[in-house]
Amino acid sequence: MDTQFVWQEEFNIGVESIDKEHQRLFKIINKLFAFKEEGKNRQWACQKGIKFFKGHALKHFADEEAYMASINYEGLDQHKHIHKGFRENTLPALEQELEQTDYSPDAVDHFLGVCAGWLIGHTLTEDLAITGKQMRKWENLLPGEEIEAMKKVIIQLVFDMFHLESHLISDAYNGEKFGRGVYYRLVYGTKQNEKQQEVFLVFEEQLLINTVGKIMGIQTNKLDTMLTHAARYTARQFVERVMEHFSTEDSYELKEENLLSYNQFQKAFEKEQLQVSLLFNTGAGYFSYCAIAPHLLENGVATPIGAENAMTEVEKYLMKREAQEEQEDGKLKVLVVDDSLTIREGIKKLLCEDYDVAVAESGVAAIRTITLNRPDLVLLDYEMPVCDGKQTLEMLRSDDAFADLSVIFLTGRRDPGSMIEVMPLNPAGYLLKHLKPEEIKKEIDTFFEKRKK
Repeated sequence: MDTQFVWQEEFNIGVESIDKEHQRLFKIINKLFAFKEEGKNRQWACQKGIKFFKGHALKHFADEEAYMASINYEGLDQHKHIHKGFRENTLPALEQELEQTDYSPDAVDHFLGVCAGWLIGHTLTEDLAITGKQMRKWENLLPGEEIEAMKKVIIQLVFDMFHLESHLISDAYNGEKFGRGVYYRLVYGTKQNEKQQEVFLVFEEQLLINTVGKIMGIQTNKLDTMLTHAARYTARQFVERVMEHFSTEDSYELKEENLLSYNQFQKAFEKEQLQVSLLFNTGAGYFSYCAIAPHLLENGVATPIGAENAMTEVEKYLMKREAQEEQEDGKLKVLVVDDSLTIREGIKKLLCEDYDVAVAESGVAAIRTITLNRPDLVLLDYEMPVCDGKQTLEMLRSDDAFADLSVIFLTGRRDPGSMIEVMPLNPAGYLLKHLKPEEIKKEIDTFFEKRKK
């Protein structure tokens, strides 16, 4: 059996009856992992096992609510609401899918992934709150203080759930790509749907494997359908726990979720002025938490994931993602750094067919992008406000990791004095912006051909 839920000491919340039931639910899911590998009796075993899991889950909800009522837990109504959603919406939809597909392996994977993700997220967030193992809610804070508070909430939640020490890299994440990423979008609204909150979560694939995958005991270095489903539900509980710390009188419900390609994420990201845009390093991988509220998309960004299409959409997403990465794997990476949107997008459009092109609008953004996803070549604008090209290259060269990074200066004029000034920084060359597009393309092609030789 390749996949097995791993019970860890930090899952214990200190209430014996609840801890025992959590462990029992983990064991049942492990039995189901084993059942799905069996031959002719697989369907019958899965049917019985899933019925058993459902029965224990519903009994656990009732026992947990009774315990919370006995201690006058102030979050009882919210907890009941979460249980009700899983009991009346999530489980019935999964059961229907299993029956309609005659308990196909994909449908069983979907069921197990969702239940595993829900159990991980619920145990490590909501249930810990019962015993007071949570931070106080932040109230009446100014916007700047709210962002600072959100950093603390997210760092604490990541530690509580996965025992990872997160470090804030940036409080102005600008959508840069980092490694093999998973881009997840959640939209929450009120019943009247007049207000919306939109959240983007960006995960380095390795982080999901090292956290959710590790708990599930998945022995793989690659995202698969079961892990993706589990990650979705774990992420949803994470987001809703963050939102709970900044709750208002309005009751928000999940209205839409999407798995996005990087291009879809970029387009949605670039449209908006984010109110929160944080980038963290956990030591096990990077992730970003971005939020917009209120927000209403004009034409949508991707296919909404619902109970009726979740299995299909996750499979399509993983196939498209793999095809895109295979296409990009063979391409050299070029970073275009310029404060002019016209220049950035013009060069990107010119080079994107043959190269994997990223963009940055400032020297500071360039350094962050280079740190997260090292390019093969940087096209660096010489004249930028605040931090110009020379200062940017000085900072890069001060780090041994980027001492040999190839950098070509973009400039609007030939200035021998400026060129002599930056010679000690060892630039790879200079490129005039006013050259014809085909000449710029030829210069880049020639650079890489010479380097290859």
